[in-house]
Amino acid sequence: MKNIYKTILFILLITTSSFVASNNLGFVDGKTKITRFYPNPASSFINFEYAKSLEKGHTLVLYNFIGKKVSEVQISGTNSTISLDGFFRGIYIFQIRDKNARIVDSGKFQVLK
Repeated sequence: MKNIYKTILFILLITTSSFVASNNLGFVDGKTKITRFYPNPASSFINFEYAKSLEKGHTLVLYNFIGKKVSEVQISGTNSTISLDGFFRGIYIFQIRDKNARIVDSGKFQVLK
């Protein structure tokens, strides 16, 4: 039961911290998110496209639904493709962090296998 509370707390922390910490950094014009990802649900890979080329030092971090970090990739350019080999079926949360580890954008996607 204690682990369930920890999991729920972590999920709430991730979802609310993206709104608090980003301070509108995750939006290009205040309305448009900087990240587009597809396909959702995904099975073998997922693509992330960025509305603008992100500076060196940005990272894409993937967490499983329990909150365990499963992947971290340095972002370069305007897109990233992540292979989902080794990922299990379920919901995953992504965060894009700048060089100061602030959350710039976040979201969730589903893996079907």
